Amino acid sequence: MKGVQFLVAFVLLALASKLVSASDPGPLQDFYVAINDTKDGVFVNGTFCKDPKLATAEDFFLPGLNVPGNTSNQVGSMVPPANVQQIPGLNTLGISLFRIDYAPYGGLNPPHTYPHAIEILVVVEGTLSFSFVTSNTDNRLFNKVLYPGDVFIFPKGMIHFRFNIGSTNAVAFAALSSQNPGVITIANAVFGSDLAINLDVFAKAFELDQNIVKQLQSRFWWDNN
Repeated sequence: MKGVQFLVAFVLLALASKLVSASDPGPLQDFYVAINDTKDGVFVNGTFCKDPKLATAEDFFLPGLNVPGNTSNQVGSMVPPANVQQIPGLNTLGISLFRIDYAPYGGLNPPHTYPHAIEILVVVEGTLSFSFVTSNTDNRLFNKVLYPGDVFIFPKGMIHFRFNIGSTNAVAFAALSSQNPGVITIANAVFGSDLAINLDVFAKAFELDQNIVKQLQSRFWWDNN
């Protein structure tokens, strides 16, 4: 009996150590400010970092998110980011912020996903339709109309989109649980990859004529490249 208990305890300990090693390590100092200089920096969490003694308040600061983004584009939206590329002090802190501006009558944040982050978003101006779709095989659509002060959450990895259904500009702010969420815009990634994906793949996957696939690829490829 004691032998069985020892074996069970050993297995649980082994599993626990596996889980610990699979998670992100906790910081061993107050912060790791990112720098572009690869000569003198230390590589931590995907970026090179400066000596913490050389950090300044500017490393943790970003102005300008009060300025509306230019929505005069094909989708009618703009997403100014505040992630580790803009705020070096965010490195290893596991959080980032975005402002999203929407043009009236249909400004769209196209279907996209964040493979690295959960997103929580608050509407500060306008009326927005929020949606996300669950994974296979359910593919359930969750949809909600939000007004100023309303909050919505997009679970990690879910394809989601937002649409301005109002007649005025709309503004929202989103916080994400990663310093670099890794956004993937579905249409751009599928039809605008740096090397064109074989037409047969899309023709079968989307049940489309190859000529339509060619049109989509040509449009998104030029936009992306």
